[in-house]
Amino acid sequence: MVYSLLRPLIFRLDAEQAHGVALDALKTTPSSLLASPPRPDPALAMEVAGITFPNPVGMAAGFDKNGEVPDALLRCGFGFAELGSVTPRPQEGNPKPRLFRLAEDRAVINRMGFNNEGAAAVETRMKRREGRPGVVGINIGANKDSEDRVADYATMTRIMAPYASYLAVNISSPNTPGLRALQDEGALTGLLDAVLDARGDEGPPVFLKVAPDLEPADVDAISRIAIEKKLGALMVSNTSITRPPLASKNRDEGGGLSGAPIKALALQRLRDFRKATGGAIPLIGIGGIATAEDAWERIRAGASLVQLYSAMVYEGPGIAAKIVRRLPALMESDGFSSIAEAVGSE
Repeated sequence: MVYSLLRPLIFRLDAEQAHGVALDALKTTPSSLLASPPRPDPALAMEVAGITFPNPVGMAAGFDKNGEVPDALLRCGFGFAELGSVTPRPQEGNPKPRLFRLAEDRAVINRMGFNNEGAAAVETRMKRREGRPGVVGINIGANKDSEDRVADYATMTRIMAPYASYLAVNISSPNTPGLRALQDEGALTGLLDAVLDARGDEGPPVFLKVAPDLEPADVDAISRIAIEKKLGALMVSNTSITRPPLASKNRDEGGGLSGAPIKALALQRLRDFRKATGGAIPLIGIGGIATAEDAWERIRAGASLVQLYSAMVYEGPGIAAKIVRRLPALMESDGFSSIAEAVGSE
């Protein structure tokens, strides 16, 4: 309710300025004024890669790049929060403006370019929250000007592993030139070997985040490698470089498209990965999720967990609690007693 009243004022701000306002609000405003989290429901809990998630709805990377508000997000009802992407060295990212609302399409285009304060700053914040409850993943990336991106991922793994519930290896952003080439079979094998070696035997599970703009052969190769390397999960998917018909004046901006227009693409890619993996590895559904019905569709299609970000731009921080409250009714309607039973049941 509070957000719906404030949204017209917020939307007068540049999108990146509004993002800063949202972070400040989460730092300073009591969570009870931002969202009313639902009571824990055992039927909504999911175990993925040995981690118990209290509910399947997570905050995707990109919102809290520097680890400033993970606990505030959890208090708003998210079952888990993912920080980052974080790179070894601080990075300004691409020139501004670089974040655009497409309000008529309920979408966002960004070409942020992994802007973040760097590993040292995020590590300091993570040290301060050690011992606190809640599932907090850390999304790791490489510096744009790095001469050895694989080494960057290994470095980030060693630094962040002690503080992360899981590590998300992000090779799917379209805004760092050449990054998506790491999805190629040979490059991906070498990258994951380096990451897993840097993590060691006792570190957190490793998840891999892929793009939605993949060919069938790519899906098959990535699935095979993920299973061989015993990854904790595949995250399907990141923003898209494709452009379906859009109404907004910002439709021709360069960068990755997220939100409602990529829902069908992200759902299809999830189904492709479910088929390719045969359910042998957990999947996390991302892209165009804005309602409980969207989340439920993704779960039925094979997602053990879901994440959102762009929809919060339009719905506010109460979106997770709203989705979580509605999921039990959808489960009951379709004859399931838990989220786990419904995964891949379509």
